Amino acid sequence: ADSPKTWKEVCYACVEEGEHRLAQLCGLNIIVAADDLAQVSAFYCARGAHDQLIALLESGIGLERAHTGIFTELGVLYARHRPRQLAEHLKLFGARVNVPALIRVCEELELWKELTFLYVQYDEYDNALGVMMAHSPLAWEHVQFKDVAVKVKATDTLYRAIAFYLEEHPDLLNDLLKVVEARVDHSRVVDVLRRAGHLGLVKDYLLSVQKNNLQAVNEAVNELLVEEEDADALRESITSYDAFDQLALAQRLEGHALLPLRRLAALVYKRNLKWRKAVALAKADSLYRDAMETAAQSADPEIAEDLLRFFVAQGQKECFAAALYACYSLVKPDVALEVAWTNGLTDTVMPYMIQVVRDFGTKLDALERERKDAQEASKAEADSKKAAQQAANAYLHLNSYLALPPAAAPGQAQGFASPGAAAFDAPF
Repeated sequence: ADSPKTWKEVCYACVEEGEHRLAQLCGLNIIVAADDLAQVSAFYCARGAHDQLIALLESGIGLERAHTGIFTELGVLYARHRPRQLAEHLKLFGARVNVPALIRVCEELELWKELTFLYVQYDEYDNALGVMMAHSPLAWEHVQFKDVAVKVKATDTLYRAIAFYLEEHPDLLNDLLKVVEARVDHSRVVDVLRRAGHLGLVKDYLLSVQKNNLQAVNEAVNELLVEEEDADALRESITSYDAFDQLALAQRLEGHALLPLRRLAALVYKRNLKWRKAVALAKADSLYRDAMETAAQSADPEIAEDLLRFFVAQGQKECFAAALYACYSLVKPDVALEVAWTNGLTDTVMPYMIQVVRDFGTKLDALERERKDAQEASKAEADSKKAAQQAANAYLHLNSYLALPPAAAPGQAQGFASPGAAAFDAPF
């Protein structure tokens, strides 16, 4: 009875007679061998005993000698006859089935959700994402899609995923982009969305990647902020991220209906050293303080003088006086006095002239002090040199008195000879 052949004969006979409980007891001794499993399965299926075969295999997966073939064959039977049970079977025993075999069966039977699971189990993430996109009504699930998207190998698959979400799930596109942010080319994403006309859908994503200071992203963000007329946010974007076509943005803003956005146009012109353009915009909007600050920052006397004449022409005496101080270092006193005198603004220019005279006096006093200090320093230096020369002369004079006599000849004593020395040395 322990012979596999005997067990098979008894099992087959029981199946033929409808004794399926006895057939199952016999079958458990057969299916532990992979080769015999295929024969038993074919015998059951040929007689339409699919439910009985499923019951046999369900009992067999608990055997100590259960092998991959049992789990795989049971999965195939579920796919063909009880598809609702396949997903649970794969979750429990996905690691013990022959995945490629079940993939072929699921493709044949169009079990897309289960096929997606098998592709993920088999590390075929690109195929899994492709199935979810191609058969989204049955296979797509947002959380699973995100988990798979971060693992795909081909970046083109990610751009297909973005296009898929843009078409079918636009409300979740920001969430998807957040998880694949490190894998995609942000400029390409912006291009895809711009061509689709849906940049506004991904504003959160654009703001999160703007830290990279990419031109395409910055221009997209600025475009959205202009459309939303959010001047404060646009100012923050312009001042924080400079990689964008600044003059093009300024030209777009200078004709805008909102004053705060036109002021930003002047700001952009200033950042690009287009001082005359910035001053002209400020004057056109009667933003005289901005005009004065811009003229002062330009360090261009001609711009400052033109602004003074503009204020005079507009009858803005107070602005004329304020500009004299704002551009104090740029305005020549003779020009200011001439403009004021010819336009009857002598009283207005007088405080400025008083300050100019005071500054001239201060500078003259400083020059006088410098000249006096230089003279005193020169005199002190001359006195020092004279004293040094006198000391040197005195030293030379003293040395002449203390000079030593010439050296004595050989055989003579060195020093001065006494008067009687020669008498003692003379011969008798």
